[in-house]
Parts: sequence; structure tokens; C-alpha cells
Amino acid sequence: MRNAIKDIQDKKDHGQKITMLTAYDYQIASLADDSGIDMILVGDSLANVVMGLDSTKEVGMEEMLHHARAVTRAVKKAMVVADMPFGAYQTNTGQAATQAKRFIHEAGCDAVKIEWFDDCLAVLAAIIKEGIPVMGHVGLTPQTVEDLGGYKVQGREQESAEKIIEQARSLEYNGCFSLVLECIPQELGEIITNILHIPTISCGAGVFCDGQVLVTNDMLGLTIRHTPKFVKPYADLKDRIMEGMLAYRKEVEAGLFPDDAHSYHLEPQVKERLREKYPNDKGRLV
Repeated sequence: MRNAIKDIQDKKDHGQKITMLTAYDYQIASLADDSGIDMILVGDSLANVVMGLDSTKEVGMEEMLHHARAVTRAVKKAMVVADMPFGAYQTNTGQAATQAKRFIHEAGCDAVKIEWFDDCLAVLAAIIKEGIPVMGHVGLTPQTVEDLGGYKVQGREQESAEKIIEQARSLEYNGCFSLVLECIPQELGEIITNILHIPTISCGAGVFCDGQVLVTNDMLGLTIRHTPKFVKPYADLKDRIMEGMLAYRKEVEAGLFPDDAHSYHLEPQVKERLREKYPNDKGRLV
């Protein structure tokens, strides 16, 4: 059985850290689930990591649903949360609840995540009215990063810090079961965590949050583009994968792969009869 909201809340209440990673496919989701990760996020970072797009705003519902289905097929224990893509709730707030239901009923997710924007609370109310759990997201919000002055730390000054605190409190008050705090000072992450009753998940918000989330590809050292300061690579798979691909290419070019151990064989008598019936005549014109 997958983790429920109560399981995640219990971790905060008992001072136990919450773990969260992204996944976009069956294989990585299986590994994350088997590793005991508490929550798996089907992130709109799919746009950058998988699709090679410049902005998370460019990924749509069909792509998100496609990958969410792959993830939920794999996951048995972790809670699966799906990012609502920009076009599903920010450009047309009236369709937000309908689109959120698709993640639950069509893709098998357990909850959705929305980023703070001007009409965030109205969207939150509409989705929660449908009985769908919602995770909020404040601080650096990639879907509206242009309004924040680009990809940079948010909440460094008192005014901006207080604004983020109030956004977080509003999301809790209006029904979010947890919050992602992205790219804010550690001290601000601690203050928000201490005043909220719901769990906070840090994405570059410091160690004092109730949990942590990273993009799995970043965490595994697979990043091709810029790696944020808050990311710690726990493996160096990019170099390992390149080594394997280069070795494969060289063996194929040299005629060393496949060798006998990696090939199937006919019984000797069958091979001889076939050779007699079909002699080597590739030089003959048909």
C-alpha cells in the first residue's frame, strides 16, 4: 500500500525526515520505490530533463500524463505526486480541477502539486473541492520565473521573505497537505517549517525542513545542463554511461561484439543442411 497523507504527516510530527525524488519512467520509479523513498514526484522538470526544453512551461498535460502512468505502474509504497503543468491551471484556472482529476483517475497518482501564482488560492480551493490532495510550492517557482527576476535565490530581503512566509501560511490554511520550498535561504526554510503544521520539503531550502527533494537525474550525476548549488551528486553515472557506450562502439566497430557467448546457435546438423540448401551466392544477381 502506498504512503498516504497521514504517513507523511506522522513523519513531521515525530521528527522523522521525509525523502522525495523525481521520476519520469518505470525503471527509475521502481528503483526509487525499492529504495524506500517516501514520495515520488512526477515533476514538470520532465521538460528540461527528458524532453530537452528550456522551460517547464513548455510541457503539457498529455506528456505529463504519459510519464505519470509509467511511474504509477512501478510504485507500490511511495506516494506519487504529479506536477500540474503550467497550461493546465495557470492559463485557464477554470479547468484546473478537471485536469487535476485526470492525474488521479487516468494516471493513478495520489496527489498533485501546484506552484504559487496570483490565482493560486482559487485553483487550490477548486481542486480540493474535488477531494484531490494538493502539495503547494513557494519560493522559486519555475513556471513563473520571469516574474521573479530569473533563476535566483528568493526571500533574501525581509519584505520578500515575509511574502513567502505569508504565501506558505495561506497554502496551509487553504488545505495543502505539504509544501515544497525552493531556492530560499536556509534560515527562512527553518522559520517556515517551524510555524507550519504541515510538512515542508526542501528543494534548496536547507536542512531544517521536514524533508528533501532532488531531481533524480541531478542526484545521480546525469545532468547535462547547469547543476544548481543545492544539488549533491550521490553518483557519477554520466561518466560511467559514457564509458559503457564508448566501449560498446569500439567492440562493434572491431567485430568483437557479439561474441560466441552472446549469440544463439543452430544444431550442427541443421546448420549443415541449411548451408547445403542455401549456399553462399550473395554475388549472384537476382
